[in-house]
Order: sequence, then C-alpha cells, then structure tokens
Amino acid sequence: MNTTSRTGETLAALSAGLSSAAPRTPALYESSLANAVTAAHIADQLRGQNIVVLDLTHITSIVDFFVIATGTSQRQMHAIADEVNRKLKHEDGNRRISIEGYRTEGNWILVDYGDVVLHVFTPEGRSLYNLEQLWADAPRIDWQQHPSGTLADRQAAPSGPTA
Repeated sequence: MNTTSRTGETLAALSAGLSSAAPRTPALYESSLANAVTAAHIADQLRGQNIVVLDLTHITSIVDFFVIATGTSQRQMHAIADEVNRKLKHEDGNRRISIEGYRTEGNWILVDYGDVVLHVFTPEGRSLYNLEQLWADAPRIDWQQHPSGTLADRQAAPSGPTA
C-alpha cells in the first residue's frame, strides 16, 4: 500500500491517466462555450464578483465548463442563478439537470445544465471550497472577449449591416 502524501495535487492531476475526457464535436464545444459565456455575462450584469470560466473538456467527461462567481448576499446569489436559468433553460431550451443549495441559507448554489455547471458562492464558501485550485489544470476562458449570448442567439442574429 502506497502512503505517499498527495497534498497540493489538483483533482485533474490525481485523475491523470484515467480515461477522463470524452471527444466533443466542434459544434458541441461551441454550444457549451456559448452557454458558459452567457452565464458569465449574466453574473457580471448582476454584479457577481471574481467570475471565472474553467474549460474542463480535456480533463473530465462529466462537464465541459464551470462558471464560478461570488455573490455578496443570498438575494444576489439567487438573482444570478434565476437569471441564468431563465436564459439557458426557458429561452434557449437547455435542460437543467439539478440545482443544489438554492433553498438553504448555505454558501453555495450549484446549477447543473450538463455541459455547464454554474457555481455561485458567498465569499466564505468560495474560499472554503476553492474550486479554482481544485481544478487548477483547467484552462481559464477569457469570457469577456467572447460575445454575449448563446450560440442560438448568435445564429439568429441578422448578419451584415442593415439599412
């Protein structure tokens, strides 16, 4: 039995060598990325803090992107989760698989859309769970450089100048 300490290793490093990442088509990747960017923009519009989008596509097959944000109050955390849900589920037809922590006074709301998981934390909860460190091998997406709106929104938008 190996009792070597693995303190400080990331979850991605610990699972290296396992068959983790599933192949994704470019269209599926773009759709998932658009959903993640939309969630990040919504969190930003509702004054979420320290918004991070992690690309997990090469690390795990269970999710494509994490969107992580900090809310300063329960009301703000709920507003972010509600608005992302309104946009992704009701307007764009994405299926919400699960929501956790919404009905409690906890420090974390998790909303799972399958390809994208939204994490909205209190400052204390974010520090405690430290997902960015746990998934430190995941590349960060510069979501502010991507256009807001889901892929369906962008495909439906008129192209070219209108007269």
